[in-house]
Amino acid sequence: MAKRPPITNRVRELREAHDNMSQSALAKAIGVTRQTVIAIEQGRYSPSLESAFRISRVFGVGLEDVFGWEETSSE
Repeated sequence: MAKRPPITNRVRELREAHDNMSQSALAKAIGVTRQTVIAIEQGRYSPSLESAFRISRVFGVGLEDVFGWEETSSE
């Protein structure tokens, strides 16, 4: 079984709260593909630091309001 990354995000929640912004609109705003936004929302892909900052700026919130770090018991 694949281990899930410890990084969590609220991208979908923020996108929906931002006038139901589409995945395509967010992708265009941050310069990635819609498939990348889908993968980020599902926790299958962690964005680059630059993309993470762009996402937080689109929603007008700080990085820690979008992304979180779940420490595992082995750390």
